Amino acid sequence: MATQDTVDIAISGLRQAIAGLENAIDMRIEVQRDSSEVEAEVKRVHTDRARLAHELDQSEFRANRLEEVNREVSRRLVTAMETIRAVLDR
Repeated sequence: MATQDTVDIAISGLRQAIAGLENAIDMRIEVQRDSSEVEAEVKRVHTDRARLAHELDQSEFRANRLEEVNREVSRRLVTAMETIRAVLDR
């Protein structure tokens, strides 16, 4: 009977070790899944950042272009007003 008890104790210890290993594997898989989700989120954030940076660059370019056009229109209006004044003064 002592041999059977020893075998039972060994089997019990082996089962506990296997259960611990399974738990460790499950935890590792969960950590990797979380890590993959974080990596995917970081990629999405970088993609959004790049898109937003591009849109900002385009908006700044358009704003600068509008400023240039505005200055040109203003200059032409001043020239037109001066011409009209000169014609009216004659």
